[in-house]
Amino acid sequence: MEEYLNEQERWERVLAWLREQGPWILGGVAVALAIFGGWHYWQNHVQQRDLAAANRYEQLIDAFTRNDIAGGMRQADELGKEFPATAYADQANLAVARIQVSTHQLDQAAARLQQVLAATKDSELALIARLRLARVQLPQGNADEALKTLDAAKPGAFAARYAQGRGDALLAKGDRDGALKAYREARGDGASTLDTALLDLKIGELAHS
Repeated sequence: MEEYLNEQERWERVLAWLREQGPWILGGVAVALAIFGGWHYWQNHVQQRDLAAANRYEQLIDAFTRNDIAGGMRQADELGKEFPATAYADQANLAVARIQVSTHQLDQAAARLQQVLAATKDSELALIARLRLARVQLPQGNADEALKTLDAAKPGAFAARYAQGRGDALLAKGDRDGALKAYREARGDGASTLDTALLDLKIGELAHS
C-alpha cells in the first residue's frame, strides 16, 4: 500500500507539473511549428521564383538567338524588374551588354555591366563583369578608367585575363614596357585559359620593337 501511495504521489506531482508547465510547452511547440512552416513556405517561394526567372532567361536567350534584339532586351528588362534578386537578372544584363558591344552601343553596355557590379552577390560573376567593363572602357578611350576598374578587385582565378586586360590598357596609354610585362605575366599564368597565339604575337611585337 505504501508503495502504491508513493507511486500515486509521484504521478500527482507529474500531473501538477504538466498543469503548470503545459502552456509553456504547447507555446514552444506552436512556435517551432510556425518556424518550420515559414521556412518551408520560403523555400517553396524561392524555388518557384527561380524557376520563373530561369524560364524568362531562356526566353531572352531564344530571342537573341533568333536575332530578335528588341524582344531580348524587353525580356531582360522585365526579368530585372520581376526577379531583381536572382542570378538570372545578372546573367541577363551580361547577355544584353554583349549584344550592345557587338552593335557598338558602348555606353549602354557599360551601364549594364555597372548594374551587375552594383547588384550581384556572386563574387565570380562580379569579376567577369568587371573584366568586361574594362574591355568596354578601352574602345571608349578610357584607358585610365579601365586600369582602375581592373585594379579595384583581386582577380583570383581570373588573374591571367586581368593581366592581359592591364596589358591592353597600358598599351593604349603608350606604356609599351608596362604592357609587355603584363602580357608576359598573363602568358605565365594563363596558358590554358587564354588565346596564347594572340598573346604571343603581342609579346613578340613589343619585345622586338
